[in-house]
Amino acid sequence: MDLSPLAQRLFHLLTGTAKDPTYWPDAAQLSVGLGTPARDGDGSRTSARRYAIDEQTRQRLAAPARELVGFLLRDERRPYEPFCALVAAGLAGMDADVSARLAEDWGPIAVAEMELLLGWDVERRALFAEAERARPHFDSPPLPGAVEWLGGEPGYLDFARTALEAAEVRVAAIHAGEIPYQADKAFERAETATIGRAARLALFRDEPWLPELLHRLLRGVAVAPTQAKTLPSQGLLFEIARAVEEHPTPEAVSALRTARQATRHAGVPKQLDRMFKRIEPALADRLEVAFRLPDGRVRQAVGEHTAMISTDGAVELSWWHGDKKLKGVPAAVKREHPDEVKRLRELVKRTQQQQATLIRALEAGYTSETAPPYRQLEGHAVTDRLIWEFEVAPGVWRSELGLTVPDVPVRLWHPARASAEEVRTWREVVQGKELRQPYKQAFREVYLLTPAEEATRTYSNRFAGHVVDYRRLRALFKQRGWQSHFLGAWDGGGDGDAHRTLAGGRWRVTLDHGLYDEGYAGTGQVRFHLLTGGRWHEAPLAEVPALVFSEAMRDVDLFVAVASITADPQWAGQGPDRLQDYWRTGSFAALPPSAEVRRDALSRLIGRTAIADRCTLTDRFLVVRGDLRTYKIHLGSANILMEPNDAYLCIVSAGDPHAGLFLPFEEDGRLALILSKAFLLANDTAITDPSITRQLRA
Repeated sequence: MDLSPLAQRLFHLLTGTAKDPTYWPDAAQLSVGLGTPARDGDGSRTSARRYAIDEQTRQRLAAPARELVGFLLRDERRPYEPFCALVAAGLAGMDADVSARLAEDWGPIAVAEMELLLGWDVERRALFAEAERARPHFDSPPLPGAVEWLGGEPGYLDFARTALEAAEVRVAAIHAGEIPYQADKAFERAETATIGRAARLALFRDEPWLPELLHRLLRGVAVAPTQAKTLPSQGLLFEIARAVEEHPTPEAVSALRTARQATRHAGVPKQLDRMFKRIEPALADRLEVAFRLPDGRVRQAVGEHTAMISTDGAVELSWWHGDKKLKGVPAAVKREHPDEVKRLRELVKRTQQQQATLIRALEAGYTSETAPPYRQLEGHAVTDRLIWEFEVAPGVWRSELGLTVPDVPVRLWHPARASAEEVRTWREVVQGKELRQPYKQAFREVYLLTPAEEATRTYSNRFAGHVVDYRRLRALFKQRGWQSHFLGAWDGGGDGDAHRTLAGGRWRVTLDHGLYDEGYAGTGQVRFHLLTGGRWHEAPLAEVPALVFSEAMRDVDLFVAVASITADPQWAGQGPDRLQDYWRTGSFAALPPSAEVRRDALSRLIGRTAIADRCTLTDRFLVVRGDLRTYKIHLGSANILMEPNDAYLCIVSAGDPHAGLFLPFEEDGRLALILSKAFLLANDTAITDPSITRQLRA
């Protein structure tokens, strides 16, 4: 690098490439230079850092800063270096030189941002440069609070709106023929980044002016003004999509979906679909906006028939002629309105995803430190099937079905906050009304801190030591909003952790896991971290809020219960001895909370069945008396032992003979599986499957 030693140090400091910690000196060490991030009163680093640069440091750095400006302007190898040049220019008194040079290459929207930054002091420019290089697609860790900080800096919020409006005007001019169309040339690279920053800030702040503007901008940027299969700016479309992924709103997601439908480019929909898979779950974590998701119910005339999308249970598209519900799409509608049928079917898929997002947001509300805006959901069909609590007097909460009590504080009911009697009562209500709740609420598991966890203090071994199918585990991570790196047989790739944030990003839970054998992983410790001073700090389990702990451990229980090899009845007698020992022990072990809840549900269901006189519940098993043998179905794994010698009986599936019996929940399919096996075995003389009868006669 053709720079003096001090200029090199300044370069590494501004570009975040310093490996030596002395590049971040204490306030008393001015030999390197730019100063130190300011700290809060408790000594912790602030999320939005402020650089303190005294006059002596400024004078000392003037000469190397001038040298660095010249170097950066002739060798722009990284996308964030122009902003570092603005910092160096402030130290060297070379704002005019840098402005003139960058204006030669940048478009007017990026130049307008640069002019705003040149009006800031060096400290603000330094933080802006750091925030920009900490974007998630760079290697540096993200700077907590950067977007929020940016909105509070002089003039930037107004600029963000101006930049987005300017982008919309340009796209409209392209479509009007006022600007010649060139594929992917509507915005140059620096402008795309500027508009992305403006969009992130507006999305983060949930600005009321943004939805309509974003809808027009994305619709225009996604399709050519001609019949060409190109678009004005693929780069800007994906940049805004990344912004929506970080700070999603229902309206922004809708605008992206409209753009996806409009584009003629073959590859763009595929890329956006991959992004939607990340955007929709992220929306559930923004409780303040997620509850604006539409209810999804539709009633629409299509010719002489009526199409209805209902969301009272599973999302369903039905067709009606007058008051008569039809079995399928009427032939006349298929023939005369094929495009409308296609649109309604796509709307059903979108509504299913929106309902899943809404349900996930409702569950996330349990750990929120502030009351989520549940009142926004009044009128939604989903609220009628949930139990709510209303503060009818200070500190006095009353539970009701549905959002029925107006004008008082409201929260979702959770069994951890209820007495055992109240939990029993609500479970009877749900079972008696055959109420299909959007998620497992009345029968929700509760996880309390155990003496063993109090002893280990900072970690839990409750779910350690299990062997799980790794691909199934990864799928469950994604389903429940956990983040993890893919493990593999490369150097350092065999161990990792998965994590999820709760309580609005204040708490993080991590699950250690590592490769155990080909295609399998082993589970490890669960730990919790609290975000303070912009950094994660490990927290003692006793200090974790009760609902945060319970909801996190509930996820881990689900991972183990569903992905464990003990859930696979075909594992018996297969695989290495060490896995066989684990399978035999785990298949019939003591019940975790998820299986205890399953036991409670079965105790209410069995008495309503035709096989009630043949069934008995014990602490771990549903015991079923057949005519040939007596069977013990484990309430956790659903694996079966036969009396009198506890011989293992392998039944992979048993059909669905309990059809018509209402199940209060069906999160992982285990409750239905146990019941189907019970019905089959109660009438064991009628079994004809040779793979089963061979085992019964053995």
